[in-house]
Amino acid sequence: MSNPDSATQDKTPAFRYVGKLAQQIEAKWQDRWDENQTFHVPNPGDANFDASKPKQFIMDMFPYPSGVGLHVGHPLGYIATDLYARYLRMKGFNVLHPMGYDAFGLPAEQYAIQTGQHPRITTEKNIANMQSQMRRLGLGHDPQRGLATIDVEFYKWTQWIFLEIYNSWYDDEADRARPIATLIEKLESGAIPAGDGETNPEGKTWTQLSQNEQAAIIDSHRLAYLAEIPVNWCPALGTVLANEEVNAEGRSERGDHPVFRRPLKQWMMRITEYCDRLLDDLEPLDWPEPIKKMQRDWIGKSKGAEVDFLAVEPGGDSSGTSFFESRKKLGWAEGSPIEELAIRVFTTRPDTLYGATYMVLAPEHPLVDQLTQDEWPETTVEAWKGQFPGSPEGASPKEMVQSYRAYAESKSDVDRQKDEKVKTGVFTGSFAINPVNGHLVPIFIADYVLMGYGTGAIMAVPAHDERDFEFARQFELPTPIVVEPPKKWKKKNIKDGELVSAFSGEGKAVNSEVIDGLETQEAKAKIIGFLEEQGLGKGAINYRLRDWLFSRQRYWGEPFPIIFDEDGQTIALTIDDLPVELPEVDNYAPETNDDPDSKPQPPLGRAKEWAKVTIDGKEYARELNTMPNWAGSCWYYLRYLQPQNNNALVDKEVESYWMHSAKKGKEKGDTYDPQTSHIGGVDLYVGGAEHAVLHLLYSRFWHKLLFDLGHVSTPEPFGRLFNQGYVQAASYKNSRNFYVEASEVEEKDGQFFFEDEEVKREFGKMGKSLKNAVSPDEMCETYGADTLRLYEMYMGPLEASKPWNTRDIVGVYRFLQRLWRNLVDEDSGELLVTDNAPDEETERLLHKTIAGATKDMESLGFNTAIAKLIEFNNHLTSQEKISRSVAEPLVQMLSPLAPHIAEELWEKLGHTDGITYTDYPVANPDLLVEDSIELPVMINGKVRGKINVSPEANPKELEEAALANERVAESLEGLSIKKVIAIPGKMINLVAK
Repeated sequence: MSNPDSATQDKTPAFRYVGKLAQQIEAKWQDRWDENQTFHVPNPGDANFDASKPKQFIMDMFPYPSGVGLHVGHPLGYIATDLYARYLRMKGFNVLHPMGYDAFGLPAEQYAIQTGQHPRITTEKNIANMQSQMRRLGLGHDPQRGLATIDVEFYKWTQWIFLEIYNSWYDDEADRARPIATLIEKLESGAIPAGDGETNPEGKTWTQLSQNEQAAIIDSHRLAYLAEIPVNWCPALGTVLANEEVNAEGRSERGDHPVFRRPLKQWMMRITEYCDRLLDDLEPLDWPEPIKKMQRDWIGKSKGAEVDFLAVEPGGDSSGTSFFESRKKLGWAEGSPIEELAIRVFTTRPDTLYGATYMVLAPEHPLVDQLTQDEWPETTVEAWKGQFPGSPEGASPKEMVQSYRAYAESKSDVDRQKDEKVKTGVFTGSFAINPVNGHLVPIFIADYVLMGYGTGAIMAVPAHDERDFEFARQFELPTPIVVEPPKKWKKKNIKDGELVSAFSGEGKAVNSEVIDGLETQEAKAKIIGFLEEQGLGKGAINYRLRDWLFSRQRYWGEPFPIIFDEDGQTIALTIDDLPVELPEVDNYAPETNDDPDSKPQPPLGRAKEWAKVTIDGKEYARELNTMPNWAGSCWYYLRYLQPQNNNALVDKEVESYWMHSAKKGKEKGDTYDPQTSHIGGVDLYVGGAEHAVLHLLYSRFWHKLLFDLGHVSTPEPFGRLFNQGYVQAASYKNSRNFYVEASEVEEKDGQFFFEDEEVKREFGKMGKSLKNAVSPDEMCETYGADTLRLYEMYMGPLEASKPWNTRDIVGVYRFLQRLWRNLVDEDSGELLVTDNAPDEETERLLHKTIAGATKDMESLGFNTAIAKLIEFNNHLTSQEKISRSVAEPLVQMLSPLAPHIAEELWEKLGHTDGITYTDYPVANPDLLVEDSIELPVMINGKVRGKINVSPEANPKELEEAALANERVAESLEGLSIKKVIAIPGKMINLVAK
């Protein structure tokens, strides 16, 4: 890349602001900031802590330390938070602005597997590189608060939090998490039943249960627990994969290996206990509404009813007489249905029960084996016998179901939820009794129903659900209407007496005996009441959110602080046993094979001595899985508060100071009070919208649990969230649809060429995969970091995505050069300022600029703040020397945006203490009042002149001033004014003929 100043380099004055001088200035001030610990803010109790100042906790979503380092798109948010933090320091706040690294990641482990080099070596090298890049950008992070999730003293506290979760249960009565000891007290006293039909089938009292039986009941309440659940198991990689790591063909994204759905014992976290609080506490958060909506949708709260359909095997009581009589007598059974073959479903539309003409079970549903028949019933429709790729011809129900299950196992949960037009499924050979009308409905299995959502079974109402309708049409199932559609809809969607699509709206119930004629909401309430009276159903609330799978079969992650005794019982370690450090191993890869029924053999299993623990002469086995990389990112913001504290997660006084604040106009109390306290926590959290659900939801869950247990002072971790946009850049594809290196593409006559081959231009998010990344180091080398900072902020609103164009950076570069030239003699380096007072126009424009820039900085409108400084600086270029009373506030306004050049100019202005903690300029309100304003004068809607009038001029005065204008008078010659439209402060229009 060519240097814009290279053409005149030999003639460049010694003190001209060019790339070389910019780098010298920047290096000087970065060193000085380090020496003086300029950006370190003390905690309560520390020396030099100023309790009189208000606080602000400003934070970025911390990065993963990639080997390729930063491109210019990465620091967009980091620069923005740095600008804002610097501004707040100048406004008198104690500002906490830290940076750390989310350092447990799969890329480092993959590299370790390939090379044999420990992932810590790779990761720490990458961190050092990114720290160097961030320092070069002048980012003012607190140097004493840096961290990485791989630091042993950091993950010691991650393990401690896991133990807190493991040793807690959710007390519904108190609506919060409590220590497990309080659960045991309630079990011993009988305040809580000693288990249920599954954990205590014989109904023993607590004291009658064995120690292992008691442990099983306690474990069923823990907020961190072991469970056998269906997972994406890839034997060739030897690990469980997340849904996002499995492609549409049911193979691993990494290596393209087969992936199978298998039940495996995994650590889970009971995040579902917090569904309502996670939803309710979204409302007071200052977050973008789209992010709130994504979280609401992910949690997926829905109101409806649970209903039991009784499955009937061929030859059974198809009337269900005993079922109905028994249910009316015994009532609704909580937990699990009384009958072995009862199928429980959840529906948000119980008013459509009369229209349920078939049922669908997930292929993994526990009743599938029992319900699948040896032979097809005589009444079986041919279309029911199996529709899916690879279905065997002439197969029995058992053979067809077995084949379909294998087909479904090859698909990820994400793919199974896609709205595919062509449905797949198999009839089991059994029927179920519809509880409201006694009709027999066939039971299918289909992959669009997931065991992990709801009950793993649905009642299908094809006339009123599009997915069910498509399945019914394909499998030749009836579609009776039970909610009356509008006439207009029926005219469009019923052809020759047949439905062509489903009606999913509300309306009057029809063909629905108990609720005929009732509108939807009233029909719902009445049918739920009917179901409850008959013991067949119950009003219920369901959630889409499922408990969090927390195990990984990997090396590079936090070890669990858990051991197992000879009976397989879990035993939690204590804080004195922490940290549990990762052992050294000679191979970082999990054991792999081709057997889909194999069990995971995590890499930690190779550390034979580490994997066994002897306590008091008894041998225990360690947990060999590691935590997911989400673990450290759930709570890292708390460690920023006091990263050197080795005795506690964080000191209570320190945590309360930075995380607990009062609502506007209220006083902060000693503890959180929803009436007076802000809901929490970090004052500004900036990061990408791609973390809307997982990271933010997991962090909120952990924080709420820590709040319940008294470890933090607020119920929410992030009070204000801001999503920055992306930096986009041109990328180029060749004829084989491969991306080519964007920096090597040449433009000729509007076409683009790479190595003499024409390529196609696209625009996308800047990144390594698109080969369109631009290094910030290169930009700093050519223009200086201050120019790069300004350009990234000037490109457009922070929340908007914007295209990068290296040629455009010259604009803000020239601005800094002109500003420098206005204040510094380029030949001598002497200051060009005077102590004389500025002229009235300059002074008014200065204070207008201060007022506008202040408003912009408060709202994170950095692009418009820069524009105002550019406009003001342009005004100063005509002046031979700038007044000191103008130069100093100009440099102060520049300081958050371009801190290095501002520090240098501040020093040249005679100050010795640096500019970081000086006061941000305050506009004089008296100088913001305009003596006169310029208004357009239109004749018949076209501007014919301009007039200068008082801002207070009334319509009559506007008319007089307009008619007195020479250009307006000339334009009116020969015309007669018929009407005058005068709007004070805006415009005047003369209607003339």
